[in-house]
Amino acid sequence: MSALLRKTAASLRTSGLIGLRRLRTSTAPQTGRSNPTGLYGFHHLTTAKGFRRLVDEAIERSGELIDYISRMPSSADIIRAMDEISDTVCSVVDSAELCRHTHPDRDFVEEANKASMRINEYLHYLNTNHALYNAVLKAEQDGHLLSQEAQRAAHYLRVDFEKGGIHLCAEKLDRLNQLNKDSAHLCKEFGENIVTDPGYVDIFPASRISKHFPCLLKPIYRSTSRDVKEKGYRITTEPGTLSSILQWVSDDEVRKLAYIQGNSVPHANLGVLDKLIATRHEIAEILGYKSYAEFAVHPNMASSPEIVMSFLLEMSEVARPKADEEFKAIRNFKRVKSGQLNGDLEPWDEAYFTGMMKSSAYQLESSAIASYFPLSQCIEGLKVLVESLFGATFQSIPLAPGESWHSDVLKLSLHHPEEGDLGYLYLDLYSRKGKYPGCAHFAIKGGRQISETEYQLPVVALVCNFSGTQASSAARLNHWEVETLFHEFGHALHSLLSRTVYQHFSGTRVVLDLAETPSNLFEYYAWDYRVLRTFARHYSTGEVIPKKLVDSMQGARRMFAATEMQRQIFYALTDQVLFGEHASPPRDTVSIIANLKRQYTSWKHVEGTHWHTRFNHLLNYGAGYYSYLYAKCFAATIWQKLCNEDPLSLSTGTALRTKFLQHGGAKDPVHLLNDIAGNGILRYHNGGIIPDISSVCDEMELVAGKNS
Repeated sequence: MSALLRKTAASLRTSGLIGLRRLRTSTAPQTGRSNPTGLYGFHHLTTAKGFRRLVDEAIERSGELIDYISRMPSSADIIRAMDEISDTVCSVVDSAELCRHTHPDRDFVEEANKASMRINEYLHYLNTNHALYNAVLKAEQDGHLLSQEAQRAAHYLRVDFEKGGIHLCAEKLDRLNQLNKDSAHLCKEFGENIVTDPGYVDIFPASRISKHFPCLLKPIYRSTSRDVKEKGYRITTEPGTLSSILQWVSDDEVRKLAYIQGNSVPHANLGVLDKLIATRHEIAEILGYKSYAEFAVHPNMASSPEIVMSFLLEMSEVARPKADEEFKAIRNFKRVKSGQLNGDLEPWDEAYFTGMMKSSAYQLESSAIASYFPLSQCIEGLKVLVESLFGATFQSIPLAPGESWHSDVLKLSLHHPEEGDLGYLYLDLYSRKGKYPGCAHFAIKGGRQISETEYQLPVVALVCNFSGTQASSAARLNHWEVETLFHEFGHALHSLLSRTVYQHFSGTRVVLDLAETPSNLFEYYAWDYRVLRTFARHYSTGEVIPKKLVDSMQGARRMFAATEMQRQIFYALTDQVLFGEHASPPRDTVSIIANLKRQYTSWKHVEGTHWHTRFNHLLNYGAGYYSYLYAKCFAATIWQKLCNEDPLSLSTGTALRTKFLQHGGAKDPVHLLNDIAGNGILRYHNGGIIPDISSVCDEMELVAGKNS
């Protein structure tokens, strides 16, 4: 990880703490529409080419700071200046990242891409700058003169510099730099292959599927024996369409064809992944690690792949008996429905039959549930949350001309009656062509202490892809979309409520295996009736969502919880094993993953498939996917111990904010977790940290009780 760019780095304004001029941009909150500004409040970004000047000024300002640091000022000033460099560079990185994923104007996207390339090249220069490294070493050695947060910043800056190989001899450093470039190129190629080769299957006759997805299908024709044109459909097996096919199409042969094809593309990524594994393995070896997994896990709470594997195997042992029961229940249900009393259960059957079983058991209809979740009401639900928990309100702010990237975007300030504005949130929630396809939290600016009396407020964007437009009142969410919205909102709150001295630790800039804890915690709020009744109302009648319906939703959710847990364990094991210790690569990743599936899930592997060639988490979370399960365990314990009794109380929110959210990465995560949930939230094991799994086990026991 870059020493100056920690995970979701952010911010739009530099501090000027050390007496140098400020970066000439402004992100003062716009309260009216009379004064034009640029994208996200950057005055340079009134046009796409303004990204060029944004990069120029970031480099110019960073150069001044490097000169200052090179003169070896006090250790405290070194850390402040280093944080200002990070703040300055991150302003470009994060604004470009958000722009290229969401802006509908291709000129802006292309200029953002160019800016991203330029600033990343400059980051390489910064991270191999020995004057900066030597200054950080001095600051760390003088730790007794620094505040605790400054000591922590010095330590992590030094560690991150060395992860980039700055301490190596010239020959090794040159090789490492080349390998890092190769790794970035392979990750880009892997992602591009997923887009360009989604796979497809041709289905004849059209009647086998047309009634399900007429808007998603491309008509095709073939000649029959009587020279008659028969109509069929070509199904593109990209993940979204494949998921819909597997869940809703009754024809098992269609599901089989789609499953096999969708899990067998892109074939080219088998070779790309082999190269990526080998490249990352060599990176780790040069830096003195036995594997890339060891390199990636070492800075985290887990501290070693052995600790991660111990945790995953423990979770697997807990989940397996119930997952096996669930598998048998699905198989028996299929046999009854199909009339094939000896029929086997196939992977392409899971989504279809579990959906039927949930509907049969709880009489749930997705459209009926969605009628209680108009998007506008869901946004009101987020407002209820912050007011109840934190005594704060979300207030709409008019967007200045040029500040927004699309007419659907809203801007809110998080305002506290005593503290004033706490931060700013852009909402970009509707799907459109060319936009980032998933849901994500983007940092734009991180919080940091500018002076004794001035704090740089965080600015973030919450990006989703819900159907509809802001102008339409018909946008209604499925409940899984509500859960996703609350998940991303947890990330946003982590950023907005952060109050760290250094932006290097602001918000979600924490160790990887803690980062998903707030987002997982706020998923619980999307399921709790005490929360849902405050905002979930029928779009036409205004009726509050019935408790009986929520109870049924929760029951359906619990039905196959162990199967879903087992799937996540399998994904994490895949990630660990592929990047773990191994003999000379390349390895047969298909066989490795097939064996893992047979050993650690209740389901069979389908020969010829290789689903992992579309598993993007191998790129960005290499050897880190386990962190989702860590967060799930932490969130379950925090919910049970702190939130469950009264999830909307101000005392609950005060504890969440003061003991956890406001500290970002500035405090040891072990201290944060113990402070908020007590010593039982984690366990020490062979020098690493493992979450206590009892709360998750309790949830799974409830599943057992419901299904037995």
